Amino acid sequence: MTYKDYLHRYRFELLLTSLLLLLLYGGILLGMAADWYRDANYAHGFLVPFIAGYFVYQRRSELAESQVSPSVWGLPIVLLALVQLTAGTLMREQFTVRTSLLLLCMGMVLYFGGGAIFRLLFLPLGYLLFMVPLPYLVHDAVAFPLRQFVTMISVGFLQIIGLTVLREGNIIMFPAFSLEVADACSGIRSLISIVALSVALAFLLRLSPLERWLLVLSAVPVAIATNALRVILTGVLGRYLGVAAAQGFFHEFAGLTIFALAMVLLGAFGLLLQRRSS
Repeated sequence: MTYKDYLHRYRFELLLTSLLLLLLYGGILLGMAADWYRDANYAHGFLVPFIAGYFVYQRRSELAESQVSPSVWGLPIVLLALVQLTAGTLMREQFTVRTSLLLLCMGMVLYFGGGAIFRLLFLPLGYLLFMVPLPYLVHDAVAFPLRQFVTMISVGFLQIIGLTVLREGNIIMFPAFSLEVADACSGIRSLISIVALSVALAFLLRLSPLERWLLVLSAVPVAIATNALRVILTGVLGRYLGVAAAQGFFHEFAGLTIFALAMVLLGAFGLLLQRRSS
């Protein structure tokens, strides 16, 4: 039986299963969406399901003609996901609870659809991991050294262009004022979003596996360089036009502009790789 026939034949059973999943995870999904809204680090979470859906749309023809061959190997994954959900709920650990949904979906696809269907849907399901906010422990472990590194690069460049500055941790000290490089300026916010979008871009372009890895890995230096540029511009404006000119509207506008610049650089690099591959 093809996947298309399977969907038609068992449409009511699949609808009931979807409703049960929504009942089980509805509150969890709403909580995750609330985190996307409150925390700008994860605002890209609203886009992730649509990008994953587009990946499924790209594979619609192959999916429709693929043969359904249920696999018992999916059952242990389903059971593991339910254990993970229970443990995460008891420990009140949101990352464990939220990722159990992705594991459960993978297990169900393998159990009901088989290996061929699982391989076609692995990328869309795996991509959904980007919509799950990282645990704060992991976030802080990445943000702190990244903030220090961006501060060091920014101070070095400001000194090269002739400005008198000193660095104390993540504080950039000018003669008349000081700037703090906070998490928003460290690159952690744009890094998470840029990595998620770079993975999508890597699979949308016609690239080899190696070129896809190169594109995804390039998100790290791009995020660091563009956020260092934001800090440098803030420092230069503060030095010559005053602190008020470097904060407020400019600071927020610069954040959006720098993120757009990062995406342009990433897109240009991706197109360059695609052209080289062609």
